[in-house]
Amino acid sequence: MKILHTRKHLLVFFMPGFLLGTAYVNLLAKKYVAEPGIFSDYFLSQFQTIEINVGEYIWYLLRLRLLPLAMLAFFSFTRLRKAAAVLFLIWAGISGGILISLAVLSLGLKGSFLCLAGIFPQFLCYVPAYLILIWHCCLYPQNRWNRQKTAFVSAAMLIGLILEIYVNPSVVRAFLSTM
Repeated sequence: MKILHTRKHLLVFFMPGFLLGTAYVNLLAKKYVAEPGIFSDYFLSQFQTIEINVGEYIWYLLRLRLLPLAMLAFFSFTRLRKAAAVLFLIWAGISGGILISLAVLSLGLKGSFLCLAGIFPQFLCYVPAYLILIWHCCLYPQNRWNRQKTAFVSAAMLIGLILEIYVNPSVVRAFLSTM
């Protein structure tokens, strides 16, 4: 896959996934958009007052954030590394397209800002960690895995988890108080 040899070309797989996720919501899942969900006024008002149990939340986040990382890391050391990177980028694009489309259809422009508040600040750590792993998958054997990459990815994911547990709920609550 020669196309994966530059960073800009990673968007070649992410963006079609994003457009596919957006098209799915707009064309095929319209009946689900009308149903109450995570973007309903009731859910958003409940989020502002609920007390987060850190012990349960951390186990939820570990499954949610580290399972995809572990799967991608596993495949990065097999012959399926490039296919795994491409599938991950497409999956991330589809997921992002669905989430943002649902938010915008439910809340309008505020929905897109809510999505930004929901990923800030932890995605400032998660994105570089995943990009290093994806970059390794795409450029192997020219780009070898080493201890520095392991340390960086581990530290970035750990810092991202800590930010998501302790900082992100405050960011989202602050944003919701302006709505």
